[in-house]
Amino acid sequence: MYKKEGLIMTKVSTVEARERFSDIINRAAYGKERVVLTRRGKELAAVVPIEDIKLLEELENLMDLEAARQALKEEGTIPWERVKTELGL
Repeated sequence: MYKKEGLIMTKVSTVEARERFSDIINRAAYGKERVVLTRRGKELAAVVPIEDIKLLEELENLMDLEAARQALKEEGTIPWERVKTELGL
């Protein structure tokens, strides 16, 4: 088990996860615990609270927005006629 400022992350084998599936889901959903699933000691996947996924999606959206802003700075606006021509419309 790994603890960091209120964050709990536990590693569980896939065999154990199959036996304790409901418990693992509840630990993530209600205990806000991250459970890493392993096979032969190798990390494969994780069961995480939905809030973690929402935060990740928000961060990805912010990164996409920043990349778009940077592209606009570098390229400026592209005329609509050019876009249609490049897309074959």
